[in-house]
Amino acid sequence: MKIDAKHPAARVGSALLVLVLLTFGLHLVRIPTSSAADFPCGTSSTGTANIQITSGESGSSIASSLFQLGIVKSADAYFRVAVGDIRSQRVAPGNHKLDVGICAKEALNQLLDSSRITGLINISEGAWISELVPQFVAAGISQQELSQTINSPIQPAGFTTLEGLLFPAQYSFEKGTSAKIALEAMISRAVNEMHKAEFYGSKKEFTPQQLLIIASLVQAEGNTQDFAKISRVIRNRLTKGMPLQFDSTVHYIKKTRGSVFLSTASTLINSPYNTYKHYGLPPGPINNPGADAMYAAANPAAGNWLFFITVAPFDTRYTNSLDQFNTWKVEYEKNLKAGKFRSTK
Repeated sequence: MKIDAKHPAARVGSALLVLVLLTFGLHLVRIPTSSAADFPCGTSSTGTANIQITSGESGSSIASSLFQLGIVKSADAYFRVAVGDIRSQRVAPGNHKLDVGICAKEALNQLLDSSRITGLINISEGAWISELVPQFVAAGISQQELSQTINSPIQPAGFTTLEGLLFPAQYSFEKGTSAKIALEAMISRAVNEMHKAEFYGSKKEFTPQQLLIIASLVQAEGNTQDFAKISRVIRNRLTKGMPLQFDSTVHYIKKTRGSVFLSTASTLINSPYNTYKHYGLPPGPINNPGADAMYAAANPAAGNWLFFITVAPFDTRYTNSLDQFNTWKVEYEKNLKAGKFRSTK
């Protein structure tokens, strides 16, 4: 959006004009050095208005839009605040719902408030694609289009599933954004993070997809401080030809969350994702892992562990002895019955 030459925000008084390079828009603009009209901070709002901000939009353009919508008293007021506050560079693209008739400082604060962004999709670490669909729909993306896109081969070469490639982060999309564009933005971020995590090193014993699968297992099975150790356990069990026997893979099949007791019948489910019944890695990631899990997948800790068990919340233990593991398992079952896992995932 451009400021018309006849618009009050574009008028220049007798004050000295200065050139300002706006870092988030990379535009040279001219602004007066005199005070700009502004609503008093703390004034009660007279309503709300939606402002759509595009990627790379300049501060002067945002200021003009805020003024035209009646959110601020003048474009200059917001622009002066934006130039003097580095946080203005973090205003996300998307549709923002702001109060009308507020001071420029409060306008910036509201633009930085993610709860005011419509079209917002927040992917948490370890989320399943099936759990993310409602967020896409709430952001204005057609569920039918989303389903078609998810089931189409849009993932990069070498990856057979979309699960795992939607990198955990907060995304904001403009109104009318297609499912394909939204998903490709997340995939692009995931590929970039996989490069950072050293998935593509020439001496890696696993392919990038296999490392992403390991990262998803690591994400599901432990806390950040345990990721590198769990990564090593996975490698050790694979090397010895042992089944992984991870509860998380069965939970993924059953779409169950939390500290859910795994029955013997569950371990017999006929699915290639069932690591109790099938040897090796599952055919694809079981969630969308974050950067820490990705790094641990490619950079495991040193150790000879074959077993690990979380005896109590944030108390995960490792051993290469089955007898020791079984002793700890008794302790785990005791703590489970005592309700120590009720407040955990």
